[in-house]
Amino acid sequence: MALMITDECINCDVCEPECPNNAISQGDETYVIDAEKCTECVGHYDESQCIAVCPVDCIVVDPNNTESKEQLHDKFLRLTAMPA
Repeated sequence: MALMITDECINCDVCEPECPNNAISQGDETYVIDAEKCTECVGHYDESQCIAVCPVDCIVVDPNNTESKEQLHDKFLRLTAMPA
């Protein structure tokens, strides 16, 4: 499952630098998470770093992007693969 940032985001900037996949960026109103890049930190950490640092708990599982841990790990491998 990819994560998403709700409209409760206060734009505090702490989540963006914590994302090892560079999946978090500033959107029009709040920060946003790119579901194609989000692995919930699978392959990097034991827990989602953005959730761990968010002071207002506005980062939740995106119900529109459900993936198993295996799928998240496969995505991690794709995102971190060295170019041939």
